[in-house]
Amino acid sequence: MTKLARLVIGIGVVLGGVGLFLFAQKSHIIDVSGTGPNTAAVSEPVKKLVDEDIEPQKPLLNAPTIIKAIYSTNWSASNEKKLQYFINLIKQTELNAIVIDVKDFSGYVAYNTNLELPKKYNAIELRIPKLNKLIKRLHDEGIYVIARISVFQDQMLAQARPDLALYSSTTSAMWHDNKGLSWMDTAAPEVWDYNASIAQEILERGMDEVNFDYIRFASDGNLNDIRHPFWDEKTLKISVVRDFFKYLRGRLPDAVISADLFGLSTVSTDGLGIGQHLEYALPYFDAIAPMLYPSHYFKDFIGFTNPADYPYEVVKYSMDRAVVRALDLKFTASTTPMNARFRPWLQDFDLGADYDAAKVTAQIKAVNDATAATPELFGGWMLWNPSNIYTKEALLTE
Repeated sequence: MTKLARLVIGIGVVLGGVGLFLFAQKSHIIDVSGTGPNTAAVSEPVKKLVDEDIEPQKPLLNAPTIIKAIYSTNWSASNEKKLQYFINLIKQTELNAIVIDVKDFSGYVAYNTNLELPKKYNAIELRIPKLNKLIKRLHDEGIYVIARISVFQDQMLAQARPDLALYSSTTSAMWHDNKGLSWMDTAAPEVWDYNASIAQEILERGMDEVNFDYIRFASDGNLNDIRHPFWDEKTLKISVVRDFFKYLRGRLPDAVISADLFGLSTVSTDGLGIGQHLEYALPYFDAIAPMLYPSHYFKDFIGFTNPADYPYEVVKYSMDRAVVRALDLKFTASTTPMNARFRPWLQDFDLGADYDAAKVTAQIKAVNDATAATPELFGGWMLWNPSNIYTKEALLTE
């Protein structure tokens, strides 16, 4: 069975140019398997689970500078068999890190938070009952642990606070994208604070880094029907998103934080209609993670009818452009230092082509080659597979 057959959801196909890229790359392809009960923090079962967790952890000692990671849903991370698979894979290969959802697109906070707002909003689902214990176990294996937060796509927050969510100009009801999902207003300060507070708490629990995803405006659906309760629709989208980036760094001044951007943000300078401008992200994050999945690039990108068949060329071209832009920013920046490294997401799932070991390895080689002359910009890479099954044969073994 191919990895594509194991995907729990697919990607819709939109014909034509950037539209295909934007729809396919709304953000990552998300694994929505598992629909465990909503265990609100006030219940006795939850209290018992919280009481059984161990003390908060410290960040990993001697954390690596070059991160080579895989992605895990929160469900997978709390499954013993799956967790052991991750640990074995990391210990046996060049991998050294794992990215775990603590709040995915559903909006559920997946751990035993002490924050009041997720409790008030009934937005807690204990998919990771003992977060501190999980962090300790991974740290004991020498594994760098990254927490992933979906920011502006958040179903539970939209349900609890519709005043902060996008709404339809024609019906005045909550607006939904092509997948029927709600979005928060990118300019809403309370949404910024809500997510920054979660990030701050999980760092205090011992997470080594926070990775922010869905840090943008909506990209598909009836965009002309959107009304924003906070954005004035005059301020440039790239300025709104930049202000959010600046806010995050201000709230988390000493933390290691990373940002997921559309892959096309490496070659486009117009914000893509979603507010993601590479130069506006670079000063505020430790790592920039463009999603360079070749299958998500539009037909005829750099002359390839099916970019998925050319993983090296697509990733190398994108990374080359990103490196040039980062160097230009370093030379021209006068007040804000730029210390970010590139750590792209790479494709380890079947879409557009059968992504075997050769295709995964080709992407890794492209990243290495593109940053060979600028090692200060190389931060590693991360593999994405929504089913959390990875191609070991593509990785160097220890």
